[in-house]
Amino acid sequence: MNIDKIFEPIKDKLTEFDKYFNNQLQSPVPLLNMVLKYISHRNGKKIRPSLVFLTSNLFGEISQLSFVGATMIELLHTATLLHDDVVDNANERRGFLSINAIWKNKIAILAGDYLLARGLLIAVENNVFDFLKVTSTAVQKMSEGELLSIESSRKMKYNEELYYEITKNKTAVLLRSCCEIGAIAQNQPSEHIAALGDYGEYIGMAFQIKDDIFDYSKSNFILGKPVGNDIKEKKITLPLLMSFKNSQQNEIDSIIKKIKSGKLQKSEINAIIDFVKEHKGLELAEQKAHEFSQKAIEKLNIFPDSPIKNSLIDFSLFVINREK
Repeated sequence: MNIDKIFEPIKDKLTEFDKYFNNQLQSPVPLLNMVLKYISHRNGKKIRPSLVFLTSNLFGEISQLSFVGATMIELLHTATLLHDDVVDNANERRGFLSINAIWKNKIAILAGDYLLARGLLIAVENNVFDFLKVTSTAVQKMSEGELLSIESSRKMKYNEELYYEITKNKTAVLLRSCCEIGAIAQNQPSEHIAALGDYGEYIGMAFQIKDDIFDYSKSNFILGKPVGNDIKEKKITLPLLMSFKNSQQNEIDSIIKKIKSGKLQKSEINAIIDFVKEHKGLELAEQKAHEFSQKAIEKLNIFPDSPIKNSLIDFSLFVINREK
């Protein structure tokens, strides 16, 4: 399933969005302008703006407010990536040198702050305070999720419920925001906004679980990350948690102890990966991803059949069937 085909109905709008978004990345400060231009040339898949446009298009012609909302979300997302790269000491992002690798941490953080502020100001300038509430809530939840994840890694606290809570806040909340904003831009009732918000959240859950599965497979090389990277960072994600369901307590204790040490050799990482595969961790995690994808599709049942609804359904299937 090709993502370009799924987003085909909004292809022209995405082209317009590029121009609109880049117009927002203008500053009279030469250094900041240089950083912003560099950011504008690193085009991703535009998943988040695409979700805003698809959910908006579900109710008719895409309005100007949808461009405002999509821009706010993309500015927020880009800001979090800049901050994440600093926190993770990452030198690359999507095959390009990261901002902190080129201009150092202080400039990367300040550029991220600028993008967050710009997103808030766009809402004020266009009098869309409903958007402001949605995005501010997302920032709060993402911060809480990240800190909860850090605390979990430090204390080696782990269980399936905690994993879902972290994933919902760190990843799913932003996709939820995309879909809520798409409906709000079309002045939809609270029932529609909530249904699409839930759709986005379930998609986000499935998306992150799939990413965590990649960490245990060669597909991770396609993503530009080493296999077992989460294990190295003391992150116990769903594949490992699910493998524990089919394990003895002494096996679980041994693995937790090794991960907690933070000094794993490549052979030990490979042994943990083999353990997860042998104890059906990947299969059970895949099953959970499919469950979230199905829940997302069910949330669309209140809307009449249409090509746009089909695109949203296809996207929920793409998330769990993608190879990178």
